[in-house]
Amino acid sequence: MGGLVNLAYKMMWIAIVAYFVLACVLAALLLLPSFREQVAARISRAGQRLAGARQNAQQSASQNARQSLAQASHAAAGGKRWLQRHWMVVTAAVAVLALPPLLVFSLRGWHTLDAFDDTSSTPPDSVVAALLQGEQLVPPPPLPPEVFTTAEVELIRPQLASADRRWDLLDADFRQRLLLAYRLMRDEHGYEMALLEGYRSPERQNQLASMGTHVTNAVAWQSYHQHGLAADSAFMRAGKLVISERDPWAAKGYELYGEVAQRVGLTWGGRWQNADLGHVELRKPVASRPKVGG
Repeated sequence: MGGLVNLAYKMMWIAIVAYFVLACVLAALLLLPSFREQVAARISRAGQRLAGARQNAQQSASQNARQSLAQASHAAAGGKRWLQRHWMVVTAAVAVLALPPLLVFSLRGWHTLDAFDDTSSTPPDSVVAALLQGEQLVPPPPLPPEVFTTAEVELIRPQLASADRRWDLLDADFRQRLLLAYRLMRDEHGYEMALLEGYRSPERQNQLASMGTHVTNAVAWQSYHQHGLAADSAFMRAGKLVISERDPWAAKGYELYGEVAQRVGLTWGGRWQNADLGHVELRKPVASRPKVGG
């Protein structure tokens, strides 16, 4: 399933880039006379080269070959004349084709990433919805700092020791859904969850982004972390933090965590093109959403 999703993403981006390139070329033909003249000149030179090839072929090839080249030359000349007469129509047609992806970008925002989309998350199922309307879950006691500073943890999650794990900085609705996901993971599957990072300042987001896309591909205000609506989590086993998905036990846990996250109405990062297995977020419109770098 993940391979099909990745293929769909790649095909979508290829189509979008193709549309964009065509729109740029036609816009240049429409707005830039010098560019238009250069294109016409290149077409003319190509026609001349083709005519020269035809003349050479007439001297060294059979009558059939000469006729084929003549037809090709005629077609090239005809195509050139047609483009010169109808270039505005062609430009308008390609612009119309480019309009749908451009409209989608304008509506969603040019810098929108998987990690920041105002599209609502999946609503929780009826049983979970009832639980969310009931008791108010209380965050667990904080784990000892040394849990997050082992060599294994630092190798997988650089600078995790300085991450913010304060539950009170999370959105109240998101906090309850996340705590319920933790409880369901423990009661139904036997996994103890640990909060790695909740709220993340814009400065820290940019710092992590500067470390490379293997850490994050979102800069400041492109992540729900900046609004207390996202959290990264992992598992506790025998008093130790287990993050790596290479551990079969943890890999199974992440799969279950994705299912539980959907049940409580959260979006799981494990289904993104750049999968983030421990990440969940509550997608909802954010008041006064800043622009990139804001």
